[in-house]
Amino acid sequence: MFRRTLECAVLFGCLMASSLLAHHSLAGVYDMKAEKEISGTVEKVQFVNPHGSLSVMVKNQDGTETEWVLTLGSATALAQRGVGKTGPNALHTGDSVTVKCIPAKNGSPLGFLKSVTYADGHTITVSGGNPND
Repeated sequence: MFRRTLECAVLFGCLMASSLLAHHSLAGVYDMKAEKEISGTVEKVQFVNPHGSLSVMVKNQDGTETEWVLTLGSATALAQRGVGKTGPNALHTGDSVTVKCIPAKNGSPLGFLKSVTYADGHTITVSGGNPND
C-alpha cells in the first residue's frame, strides 16, 4: 500500500513539474531575441494569477488602430514591482503609455511585457523576459 501511494505521489509530482514547465515556455510563443516598443492608450488591465494582461490601443501610420495584448507576470510579481490597481504605478483605462515587449513569433499583436513608461516619463521594469517574472 505504501509503495502504491509513493508511486502515485511521484507520478503526480512529475506531471505537475512538466505542466509548469510547459506553461512557462515563453519561447514557444514569443521571439525571445526581439524587442518591440509601442505607444498607445490603455484599453484594459487584468491583474490575475497566474498571468495578467494589458491591452493597449495603438494608432497605426495609416490611421487605423491595433489592439496589442501584452501578457503580464502574476499579480503578486507585479505588486512586488509596485504595479497594481492603485498607487503611483497604477495602470488605468485611458492612460497614455509606451511599452517594451517581447513580440509574438507569428507577427500578431501580442507580446510579453518588459517595461512601461508612463505619460510623466517614469519607467517601471515589469519583467526581464524570463518565465519567473
